[in-house]
Amino acid sequence: MTDLVRQEIAAAAKRIVVKVGTRVLTGDDGQLNLNRIHHLALQLHQIGVAGKDVILVSSGAVGAGMGKLGLTNRPSDLSRLQAVAAVGQTALMKEYEQVFSDHDRTAAQVLLTAKDLDDRAGYLNVRNTLLSLLDIGIIPIVNENDTVSVDELKTTFGDNDRLAALVSNLVGADLLIILSNVDGLFDGPPDEESTRRIPLVKDIASASGEFVHDQHNQLSRGGMASKLDAATVITNAGENMIIANGKVDNVLIDILAGNDVGTLFMAKSETMSSWKRWLRFSAQPRGSIALDQGACEAVSKQGGSILSIGITAVDGEFTKGDAVLIIDMDGNEIARGLTNYDASEVQQIKGLSSDRILETLGYRPYEEVVHRDNIAM
Repeated sequence: MTDLVRQEIAAAAKRIVVKVGTRVLTGDDGQLNLNRIHHLALQLHQIGVAGKDVILVSSGAVGAGMGKLGLTNRPSDLSRLQAVAAVGQTALMKEYEQVFSDHDRTAAQVLLTAKDLDDRAGYLNVRNTLLSLLDIGIIPIVNENDTVSVDELKTTFGDNDRLAALVSNLVGADLLIILSNVDGLFDGPPDEESTRRIPLVKDIASASGEFVHDQHNQLSRGGMASKLDAATVITNAGENMIIANGKVDNVLIDILAGNDVGTLFMAKSETMSSWKRWLRFSAQPRGSIALDQGACEAVSKQGGSILSIGITAVDGEFTKGDAVLIIDMDGNEIARGLTNYDASEVQQIKGLSSDRILETLGYRPYEEVVHRDNIAM
């Protein structure tokens, strides 16, 4: 059954990111499901033939490595987990390379860490690489670089759902499709007979509180909660996202035909610029600046800059040009911005009028602590 809204979204989508989860690509034994990988490649090829750019964000490296090494439990030791991912990544890419070549297509592996997208220059370099691959007809296959990502260094995306959302923002994708082992978001536990699929979500906050029922296993890190986090990123950036069952035959073809498949998360704002997307979702905050009520309203309602007089507290060790969280007096995040001053300088001038910055610091390169052009709500 087709849906007019879905048809319009599918028709307008010229650049699509598809994320496929571990539980779609592997069987219960952890081995790669080669038939499913072949079928996925065929659908991606057909999307390309239809004149659309497509990027694949693929999980499965750890699961593939576990299968190849005969492991039944996901390693808890970080170095062992990274070693398993290294083994599995080779096996995974070997299969992708083979199946895409069967359709006379070339695939390219792109491994990322969160740090690659934190720095603005690195962000643009990755973006240019992906766009260049698309321009010459190559399908980029993106995965987190599990062999070097380390939680302690805060260089991990956490799961590939968030990575897919960041990649979508990075390349300005019109639609993100997350393929999981469930048919979408449900209004109750998926295994209960009374549970129904929710075809459309406009309010993610409400859906997160009422309808998240995760089922974790040893192979994958993501769950429905992480998918809703990804949907929050995508819809806030002004684009659409669909969660659907990747084990269903021709699911991507059905989605792009406008059929009522999975759960559609509707964009909740106008499309955000590439610069704002980087600042809001990819740049890692180094600290926070708290504002009084008047300053919060000036920023959120009037599009104003952040002046020293409205600052009530400073936290973290940031330097000029770093991203910082902009919070209210209760600690709620209202925006992110790039600071014109170091944390120690902001600490000295907080609560002071701008004309007192010079006498306090001995210099005043900027009137604004964070200029409005460098703020993303």
